[in-house]
Amino acid sequence: MKLIWMVGLLLFTQHVNLPNNLHINQQDKTITTVNRSDLRIPSLGVPMIDINKYNQFINKIDRQIYRAPVNAWFNDQGNIVSEKPGFKLNREAFKNLLYNNLLGNGPSTIEVPRQTIYPKIDSELLSRIREKQIGQYVTYFNPNNRNRTDNISLAADAINNYVVLPNATFSFNKVVGMRTIQRGYKRAPVIVKGELSEGVGGGICQVSSTLFNAVDRAGLQIVQRYSHSKRVPYVPPGRDATVSWYGPDFRFQNKYNEPILIKAKALGGSMIVTIYSSDLIKNTPRKVPSVSYQLPKEVTVEPNAQNIR
Repeated sequence: MKLIWMVGLLLFTQHVNLPNNLHINQQDKTITTVNRSDLRIPSLGVPMIDINKYNQFINKIDRQIYRAPVNAWFNDQGNIVSEKPGFKLNREAFKNLLYNNLLGNGPSTIEVPRQTIYPKIDSELLSRIREKQIGQYVTYFNPNNRNRTDNISLAADAINNYVVLPNATFSFNKVVGMRTIQRGYKRAPVIVKGELSEGVGGGICQVSSTLFNAVDRAGLQIVQRYSHSKRVPYVPPGRDATVSWYGPDFRFQNKYNEPILIKAKALGGSMIVTIYSSDLIKNTPRKVPSVSYQLPKEVTVEPNAQNIR
């Protein structure tokens, strides 16, 4: 038996025949048209609504008008680009409009009621959270290894200008995404003093390791971190964070009451990660050992060597 909404008999004994087509508009433009009879069930002369068809219809409208909000962000020049609000269907207001229209006297056109969705990150917040440096870490690599350098640069760009809100958890794999040739990552068949690369995307562990040390210095809470099976030379022993798309991830949580901003840059053989926040943050920094300024020595991997991180 179909679920229905029944209407009191007294309210609709004077029901008037309406035009079958009902136009749904957004900003005076029709986005869809529905036949009223498709959503109603006539019974004993009293109109009723088929709840299943109604739910399907309102979900369709919701999908059509939904616009996700756009957070404020930094462009390549470091300037703030303003946020943009989003919109979704005001389901309760639309329900009342449609309900009354289908069951009583109503116009042949309904203007969709929208509800504004405000971005979580606006221009004011961005301008505020770049005021105070709370952590920084620098590691070094050989820029002449072009494939590895390109992979490091891609991963650095992916986390650059990322904002972590209070209590939110940052996932390196989620933010950087899958490392594929289609996304620009390259094979890097080299190791650094015994560390074998994973093939496509080789080198990105230097980015995750640099990030780990920067956020650790800033006093942020480390949620998940794994070390390589072999020592890596670009960070001190035990200070690395290996990542792999189908394997380990590096995650940390912002337990402070202010957002933090990640700035990351691969520049001329240096991988630099800096953590910023507002002047209001009360963070407790940690002591983290620095790296040697000496450029790590590279060793070529045999073509048939097993790829591990």
